[in-house]
Amino acid sequence: MGETRKSRRNMRESNRREVGKKEMPTRWSRKVVEKLALSSIVALACVFFVTGCFGEPNGNGSSELSGSITVSGATALQPLIQQAAEQFMAKNTKVKITVSGGGSGTGLSQVAEGQVDIGMSDIFAEEKEGIDASKLVDHRICVVGFAVVAHPEVSVDNLSKEQLIDIFTGKVSNWSEVGGQDLPIIIVNRPKSSGTRAVFKKYALDGQEEAQAAVTEDSSGAIKKIISDTPGAISYLALSYVDDSVKVLKLDGKEPTVENITSGEYPIWSYEHLYTLGEPNEVVAAFIDYVLSDDVQDTLVKDLGYIPIVEMEVSRDE
Repeated sequence: MGETRKSRRNMRESNRREVGKKEMPTRWSRKVVEKLALSSIVALACVFFVTGCFGEPNGNGSSELSGSITVSGATALQPLIQQAAEQFMAKNTKVKITVSGGGSGTGLSQVAEGQVDIGMSDIFAEEKEGIDASKLVDHRICVVGFAVVAHPEVSVDNLSKEQLIDIFTGKVSNWSEVGGQDLPIIIVNRPKSSGTRAVFKKYALDGQEEAQAAVTEDSSGAIKKIISDTPGAISYLALSYVDDSVKVLKLDGKEPTVENITSGEYPIWSYEHLYTLGEPNEVVAAFIDYVLSDDVQDTLVKDLGYIPIVEMEVSRDE
């Protein structure tokens, strides 16, 4: 009987020891779970904190942008900036960008006076009189070539540089004098505030003063329409505006192609600039960075007839 009681007591103690051994992992697992749950809560709280402080991502790896941007200036650059602005606003729905023309002189003057956030220009700010160029920051966007264009029925296909100068300085007034038909030459020029005119005068006319034009117009779109509608008319357009409604003339046998411009064989081209008054704010800087990104440089820039600066084999300081 005593042995039986002792045996039962030993069995209960043994069972308690076994139970104890089995319960140890259970108590250890519960502690691990509690620690993991606490870590998850802390991590989640950090996510909410960061999101609350910096905003939701806008799809470009940055915080959501908001604000407005005003742009004015060179009509030669306007098609690119307009389309880039539309794409940027589609990606950043709280940003509003307004783009207008007016010419490089207008864009430079307005940005220098703080009337707009960005001034578009075909020329360097230092070439513009009446502004403090030292206060402006230059953001070079791309290169644009300019073509000499005429009415589609003009029979001349090529002009030497000397002939071109003679036409725009008034020494030659009929197409028959440069190998064409008997037809008066109608010069369509731009106002003196135009950056495109400054580029053309410098690189096509070697700086010589132009004769009084029959028509003066700053809008590239309007100039193209006048040339296409006016027999005998001649002018110049950024390649971004050239289409079949006008005739492109060779200059010294060279066409205004990307290959001839990048190699320096065709001389009438310029850098396209976006100027800001000092360093741009966050929203303006983000837009300029977007224009310089591959999303724009590899698509819109080339599709619209502009040239990425990295493709240029020659350069200009002014």
